[in-house]
Amino acid sequence: MSTIAIISSFADETQCAQAIEELRAAQVGDFNTFSPIPSHKIEHAIGRSKSPVRWLVLAGGISGVLTGLAITIGTTYEWRLNAGGRPLLSWPPFIIICFELMVLLGGIFGFFGVLMLSGVPTTAMAPGYNGRFGEDRFGIVVRCEEAEAARVESMLKESGAEEVVREDGAQPR
Repeated sequence: MSTIAIISSFADETQCAQAIEELRAAQVGDFNTFSPIPSHKIEHAIGRSKSPVRWLVLAGGISGVLTGLAITIGTTYEWRLNAGGRPLLSWPPFIIICFELMVLLGGIFGFFGVLMLSGVPTTAMAPGYNGRFGEDRFGIVVRCEEAEAARVESMLKESGAEEVVREDGAQPR
């Protein structure tokens, strides 16, 4: 059996989200969605969980604090500069260095985490993408077997799709 792609476009995000929920309930093929705006309705319909970037930022922050402590305490013991009879391990200046490294490494880990998990840079256009999906339409591209194509097309039309187009020879993911 060959895999085909069914491309549908919607004018309303609510209709698009409803179609996604119906596709998920029917467990039909694999699908991609395209949206001109960030949409919480579509995100909820897809069932995507929270991003793991927050854990990367936490790991960066913790490693920043530990690096700050290691640098400040290590430098203090290495150089043994006792200025005016003060204690060698003076925590107030150490806290500033730890805070600064926490913010720096948390930001760096977060930045590279977003790049890594979002697939940036992408080298190829997504199969089935239409330029209108980035302007004023919401799109769903469903890759399924030919036997399921008629059922998928009718589900998308019943959900309020303005246009449903079938492309043969879709690349499986």
